[in-house]
Amino acid sequence: MSYLLVEHADVLVTMDVNRREIKDGALLAEGNRIVHISDTVEMQLYLHQYNIKPDETINAKGTVILPGLINCHHHLYQTLTRTLGTAGGLSLFDWLKTLYPVWGQMDAESVYTSAKLGLVELILSGATTVADHLYLFPNGSRLDDEIAAAQELGVRFHPTRGSMSLGESKGGLPPDNICDTEEHILNDSQRVIEQFHDTDDFSMCRIGPAPCSPFSVTADLMKQSAEMARAYEAVNLHTHLAETIDENRFCLEKYGKRPVEYMESLNWLGDDVWFAHMVHPDEDEVKKLAHSCSGVCHCPSSNMILASGIAPIRQMVDADVRVGLGVDGSASNDGNQMLGEVRQAMLLQRVGWPGFESNAGRFSARDALELATLGGAKVLNRKDTGSLEVDKAADLIAFRIDDLHHAGGQSDKVASLLSCAPTGVWLSVINGRIIVQNGELLNVDIENLVIKHNQLAHEMLVKAGVA
Repeated sequence: MSYLLVEHADVLVTMDVNRREIKDGALLAEGNRIVHISDTVEMQLYLHQYNIKPDETINAKGTVILPGLINCHHHLYQTLTRTLGTAGGLSLFDWLKTLYPVWGQMDAESVYTSAKLGLVELILSGATTVADHLYLFPNGSRLDDEIAAAQELGVRFHPTRGSMSLGESKGGLPPDNICDTEEHILNDSQRVIEQFHDTDDFSMCRIGPAPCSPFSVTADLMKQSAEMARAYEAVNLHTHLAETIDENRFCLEKYGKRPVEYMESLNWLGDDVWFAHMVHPDEDEVKKLAHSCSGVCHCPSSNMILASGIAPIRQMVDADVRVGLGVDGSASNDGNQMLGEVRQAMLLQRVGWPGFESNAGRFSARDALELATLGGAKVLNRKDTGSLEVDKAADLIAFRIDDLHHAGGQSDKVASLLSCAPTGVWLSVINGRIIVQNGELLNVDIENLVIKHNQLAHEMLVKAGVA
């Protein structure tokens, strides 16, 4: 087993139970597991004591090291349609109706290529674990296509097998031609769980069923998906919920219940469930989320671009709701910048609240970083990631803070990662493997990936009649 030593970090942020931040920090990994964390002087004593000679040593002077960031909600295929709809300022339902016909032109190649491009961008911005929600499968595309891209890149991946079955003819939002039969949805969900789901510690792939939303699937599919997931070990459930006022209104009109109450009636609350967005819960719903240990993924940029509202993250965190962060769809963001999303989460919780004039301290940089690390691990039910501790996965990132963007931000080098302009990682280690070194993603031809991706994106627009 090989040893990797990273030493001399200006600050190493552990996110452990004591939230230690170690100056001149050092970390030693054996294979994919962390075996020691300390300052660099003590690390040298440890290496001498146990006669360990690292196979590779990285001098991280001038950087801040963090646990790898965890992206709890994404739609990687949407990199193909960035700015379409958002450029004109559409809100969620109108935006979806504009894009559904374009997404209906996807095939296996475009799903694979868009996933690879989106994951590259995420990795370079600090993500080491990514949960994705792929919920339409036109022209022979499958969840397998994006799993292949993640495996090639070496990112820790939580793909969810999404679905839409409630078309316009049945009172839903999506057109009928991109919906699927519920029998096929359930059969294929079972197939990908049995083929790809790995429950082991340090697992690189875990699957979850993810019926898309209350306005695109039936109650019966939600119930059957929950029953199927709970027949397997460590299979979590995911969906969108309470994203907009329109969605709340839809649930009340169609089901006679607010979104969280509707989910409760379908047996969709619990520590194996996480919801994307949760922008518009009321006080009782926040309590219900906390009591049931249900998770929430906050997607601040998407919520702002689509004018969905500001999720009450401060209230949810204070109520002990499990909360993580997500970039969301690359066509409702329109990027894959994970550190940037952490910054947006920090900023958004400081404005728009009663008495906001005095709320500058309402959400700190460390509060936001905790959501993106420990918070994300809790939402995805990962006990092996989210913090830098002995026996946890060797998932770590380093950002330079001795560069142009952070000049003058030396009083608090950790906070400067968010108060200053977000940058790309200098180092990324995922499962003990160096994925990014000196700011460069190893073994990926990004230039040709972009060319291929743009070609596929243009072909989709032409086929849909919008180019």
